[in-house]
Amino acid sequence: MTRARARPGALRAPNADTAAHAPPCAQPADTLAFLAGLSQALAVSLDLRQTLEQAVTRVAGFMRVEAASLFLLDRASGVLECRISVGPVDVDGLRLAVGQGVVGRAVAENAVQIVADAATDARVWRAADEDSGFVTRSLVCAPLATAAGPIGALELVNRRDDRPFSDADAELLGIIAAPVALAINNARMAAELLEQQRLKREFELARHMQKALLPKRRRDDFPVLGVNRPAHEISGDFYDFFECADGRIGFVVGDVSGKGLDAALLMVRAASLLRWAGKDALAPGAWLARVNDELCETAQGGRFVCALVGYCDHEARVVRFAGAGFPPVVVHRGDVLTEYPAGGPPLGILPDLAFEQHTVALDGGALYAFTDGATDVRDVHGRRLGGAGVRALIARHAALPPQARLRALLGELKDLQLVDDTTLLIVEAARACAPDLLLERHFAADAAELRGVRQALRQALDALGIEPRLRDRLVLAVDEACANVIRHGYGPGCRGDIGLRLLRDGAQLSFELSDHAPCVEAARLRPQPLGECRCGGLGLALIDEVMDDWSIEPAAGGRGNLLLLRKRIESLDEEEAGEA
Repeated sequence: MTRARARPGALRAPNADTAAHAPPCAQPADTLAFLAGLSQALAVSLDLRQTLEQAVTRVAGFMRVEAASLFLLDRASGVLECRISVGPVDVDGLRLAVGQGVVGRAVAENAVQIVADAATDARVWRAADEDSGFVTRSLVCAPLATAAGPIGALELVNRRDDRPFSDADAELLGIIAAPVALAINNARMAAELLEQQRLKREFELARHMQKALLPKRRRDDFPVLGVNRPAHEISGDFYDFFECADGRIGFVVGDVSGKGLDAALLMVRAASLLRWAGKDALAPGAWLARVNDELCETAQGGRFVCALVGYCDHEARVVRFAGAGFPPVVVHRGDVLTEYPAGGPPLGILPDLAFEQHTVALDGGALYAFTDGATDVRDVHGRRLGGAGVRALIARHAALPPQARLRALLGELKDLQLVDDTTLLIVEAARACAPDLLLERHFAADAAELRGVRQALRQALDALGIEPRLRDRLVLAVDEACANVIRHGYGPGCRGDIGLRLLRDGAQLSFELSDHAPCVEAARLRPQPLGECRCGGLGLALIDEVMDDWSIEPAAGGRGNLLLLRKRIESLDEEEAGEA
């Protein structure tokens, strides 16, 4: 416990000349002026230290006392600590338990305490006087009360006129304590807000760093696909893939222990080390061993990294991999699911370790690596999905092309309760696949049908997570295209129908409108700028404004038209690249 310290040259006897002065509580006008000035001065400052200094100095001067101190309750430890003291004795840093001494009693009872004679009152904590030589004659102490309870106490020691503190002094100090408590609360909230903003900036910076480390989706026949879904603002999971000088493809999946900025920084370091070591084309076991030794030299706080590393050829015929504290890898060939457990502990715990590695011929199958976030998801009853549940998911979606399968797996996991960061990685030979068909609808060429078309299209775009403003613009553009087919394609004397298909190929959305109306000469369709269009001529201009490109061509068989509208949605590309 901090001991009281006498301030050099500060010990003095009470001034006898002030004995005839009336106590400050006897001048109501002065009291009101002081309270107004104190409240105004405290309202301007949002700095806690400055607020405390102003409060204690002003109150000590107004109340004409020899010493004053302000204690605040430490919310973590439940102990009262002196933050500011004025007078002959320096008690800054003095810590008292709630209930200890006059200050502790004021907070414990949330009531003003008066000590007329300190020499005989058992509530007085006398250690400060014994350490400093100062003599405490009388005390008054008021709690700093808030709606949530006392946050501290304001204590005055020894009136300068040598009189004991009275009930009027206690009442006045209780009144003064109210604006002081309010000012302290405001300063604390301001400090907490600044701290939250600082943490938010740091989290955003960490998130940007993590995004920069995730690889961009490859659009050629690349055999490695991955996705990362953080459970919170920043992720402790990561994945990577890269091409080596010998033509092989290296891949990495990692999971850092812990949460927050410390884990994020370790994730950045671990991901960089794993890529650096993997570029040297070491065998997977040696690859992990090198990174493990590096992390053991620098990792602190008991943190560690679970990781899987490996190589495959471009055709994904053979895969070599090794794990460190990582969940079992699943290889799916035909109708058989085979697990390969990690052959070593997590990285960053013990140096000089060896890691078991596996060589597996995929033979047209697929390798699945996933962090424990996938197995730890919970259903509506709070039950873990577990390894068996993940294997069932893999088997259920095995017939889909790799990219669609990855989206389906992540979609099912997202429908459950994610409790941890989740990363999935698939190694499989690329397949030529058709775009995903998201919506197909046939309807009569009648304006009354368009309401249902708009609703169905809006629901399909909502399912993709398209931002509402962009969704509405896309729906409006397709609606205008349908209206043009009805109005200008079929015309008032011709009946027919319209086919609408919405397809997705990665981040590319395609809207296909087919009809059986007379063929349109594409060269005659020239949209004008929106600002130059008259009423009734907005259709093509709006389509041209909203879509990336569009084209019209004769339908198969020479009768009818096929209108194609295309729009690239960057957020869909980011989802596929794992940038959640």
